[in-house]
Amino acid sequence: MAERKVLLEGGVGEITEKKSRFIATLQPVSNEEEANAFFSSIKKKYWDARHNCSAFVIGTDPPRSRCSDDGEPSGTAGRPMLEVLLGSGLVNAAVVVTRYFGGTLLGTGGLVRAYTAAVLEGLKNSVFGVERDGLKLGLRFPYSDESRVRGLIAGYGSEVEKNEYAADVYFECVIDKEAAEAFMRDITDQSGGRVKSEVLEHCVFLDKQSL
Repeated sequence: MAERKVLLEGGVGEITEKKSRFIATLQPVSNEEEANAFFSSIKKKYWDARHNCSAFVIGTDPPRSRCSDDGEPSGTAGRPMLEVLLGSGLVNAAVVVTRYFGGTLLGTGGLVRAYTAAVLEGLKNSVFGVERDGLKLGLRFPYSDESRVRGLIAGYGSEVEKNEYAADVYFECVIDKEAAEAFMRDITDQSGGRVKSEVLEHCVFLDKQSL
C-alpha cells in the first residue's frame, strides 16, 4: 500500500465575505454511505442556510470523489471544495460548506475564492495522519539489553506495543517497512547478537501530523 494522508478528526472553520457566512465542516469517512449520512446531518443542523455544498474523496487507485454546488452557480462551490481536498493529498475525507447569504452577490470568482478559503480554514482545525506500510516485529533478549532495545525502538519512531518478562524479555513493536531491515541490523550489531528478532506480520501503522 502506498503512503496515504488521512483525516483523523474533522474540524470546523468559518469565514465571512461581504456579510455572507461560510462554515466548513470536515469529517473522516470510509465509504460513500458514510459521506451521504454526514451530508444529511449537516443539512439538518443548518436547515435554515441558503446552501450546504459538499465534496468527498474516498480511497485510492483511483480515488472516488463527488461534489455538489447545492444551488450555487455551477462550478463555483463543490468543485473548488473538491480541488482543495485533492490538492491536500487527503483521502477518506468529506466536507460541507454551509452558506448563510448576507445580501450581496459575490459573483462566480468571489464564490470560488470564498468556498476555497472556507475549506482551507476547516483544514487548519482538523487532525491528520499518514498511513504507512510496517512490519510487526518480535524481539527476545536478556534483561541487560532492555534499555538499549527501548532506545533503538524509540530512535526509529516506534514504541513497545507488547512486553513479557520471564526467563528473558520479549517485546513487540511496529517499524516502518522501509526502515525495518536497518533496524534489525542495528539491534543485532549493538547487542552483539543477543537480541533475536522475527517478523510477525505485515501491517499498516499511523503517524499523526499536520497537513
